[in-house]
Amino acid sequence: MGEADEKSIRVMVVDDHPMWRDAVERDLAEAGLTVVAVAANGREALARFPAARPDVLVLDLQIPEPNGVEVTAEVVRQDAAVRVLILSASGEHDDVLAAVKAGATGYLVKSASRTELLDAVRRVAAGDTVFTPGLAGLVLGEYRRLAEPGHDDDSPTLTDRETEVLRLVAKGLSYKQIAERLVVSHRTVQNHVQNTLRKLQLHNRVELTRYAIEQGLDEEL
Repeated sequence: MGEADEKSIRVMVVDDHPMWRDAVERDLAEAGLTVVAVAANGREALARFPAARPDVLVLDLQIPEPNGVEVTAEVVRQDAAVRVLILSASGEHDDVLAAVKAGATGYLVKSASRTELLDAVRRVAAGDTVFTPGLAGLVLGEYRRLAEPGHDDDSPTLTDRETEVLRLVAKGLSYKQIAERLVVSHRTVQNHVQNTLRKLQLHNRVELTRYAIEQGLDEEL
């Protein structure tokens, strides 16, 4: 992602701790991203979200009502294109899964570094799913556990390469990382993902990841 693209990333920050909120806002602005709004609680977030129109919502879970999970579900309902990156002090199993199921595309704990935060914002803006190390495995394991034991015989057939790409998507790799591993172009990876989305009648990478997990495709290659 080029410098011009980064400047066009619109970010909204929601956290009830003023010093933390200000620090995140400052880090984003200094990195060249555009902070379009901030909020201290769920009500403010939902009130300001429609006018702010952020590409990425950086959101704490433990905020005054409605909480972060409820805010995530509502903003995704309003705008399916928005990317929600949870930035929380909690790395608890239930909190992570609740956020992902509500529609979050990333989850970082607040011990993450400034560099990790900025990288996560850029990656979720580009369509990737991003998790603090260790949390990705938790989410993958849970979706695998909840997967139905059997699947329709009419399930669409994917090519070997599409299945390979899907496995790597399920593991949380970025398109760039997948392209490097398979020694193909970034555009080729995008094309495989788009073809797979169309075949599976899914709409975005998050749904695709969930499908891959349910099919057990996150297992080691």
